[in-house]
Amino acid sequence: MAIRLLIEELRNIYPNKKFVISTVTPTGNKIVKSIVREGDFVTYLPLDFSFIVRPVIDMINPSIFIIAETEIWPNLISYLYKKKIPITTVNGRISDSSFKGYLTIKFLIKNILRKITLFCVQTERDANRFKALGVQEEKIKVTGNMKFDVKDYTDFKKDYTDLKKKLGLKSEDKVFIAASTHPGEEEIILSVYKKLWEFLPNLNLIIAPRHPERSKDIATIVSKFRFCHKFISSFSPESIACATKSVFILDVIGRLMDFYSIADIVFVGGSLIKKGGHNILEPASLAKPIIFGPQMFNFRDIADLFLSNKAAILVNNEEEIRTKISHLLANPSMAVELGENAKKLIQQNQGATRRNLELITKLIV
Repeated sequence: MAIRLLIEELRNIYPNKKFVISTVTPTGNKIVKSIVREGDFVTYLPLDFSFIVRPVIDMINPSIFIIAETEIWPNLISYLYKKKIPITTVNGRISDSSFKGYLTIKFLIKNILRKITLFCVQTERDANRFKALGVQEEKIKVTGNMKFDVKDYTDFKKDYTDLKKKLGLKSEDKVFIAASTHPGEEEIILSVYKKLWEFLPNLNLIIAPRHPERSKDIATIVSKFRFCHKFISSFSPESIACATKSVFILDVIGRLMDFYSIADIVFVGGSLIKKGGHNILEPASLAKPIIFGPQMFNFRDIADLFLSNKAAILVNNEEEIRTKISHLLANPSMAVELGENAKKLIQQNQGATRRNLELITKLIV
């Protein structure tokens, strides 16, 4: 998702080029298939063995190899280097845990990293970490985080006004979205929701798991809290009414932004457990009030930026989630201010894609 705009810009500059896009996960593979064009090729990253990598690279014969964030594949990088194919990272970053691990094997990865032509990194901290691992300073450029370069989604001219109606909700109903959740988080969210719903009956919950294939497991969890579940993929207003309140489960990929548009409050998951959090910039681009847990180490710089600018709220436990949601719903002006601050931060930090593009085009023959 972060490189989508970069791909679009590269297409404009090189209309005759075809793109080979590889992913590691099935979810990423599905997302990529939604942005490719005829003639492009979507695949999983080849296993990093020389006898596999070499024929694949020979067959593709790339003009440039672009690595999103930080992936170190020794045989792949070495063969690209041998064939004099430029290699660049974009949105480069090194997390705290990865940095500690890399330092212990610096003598092994130093020569691999030096074969990469250009490092476009997110922050000065990332630049310093690459230098500490032996990367030449002249190869490192701090260009920012491309995740800030989300499009203005109003440009898509989608009409979301009827989305609440399609869920059988009234215009005055409130919507709380728990997005990108992981095992262990749904129980916390549902416990919070059960307590809130007792005095806020017009509050509705949508759970959007990080991995939609977990949707049936989440339905089982929902039933333990004595709520009905409704899968959004098969929901219709004519569905048989439940005797109790329904919890919606977003069991499809690519629709989260649609439902963010009708949210009154967004919780971003992977942050109550040690997963490192997930992207808060999409709801921020729609000026939504955002809350997240303390485990945001994969997005530490973004999280710190939002917290220091009063553009998001940190919650440490179930009770704090309940308290903060109650407070925001009771104080709509505060919720609006939180969302507007978030959107303003996005606008102030955009431009990484353009800066990366200027550097990449100098490498393509």
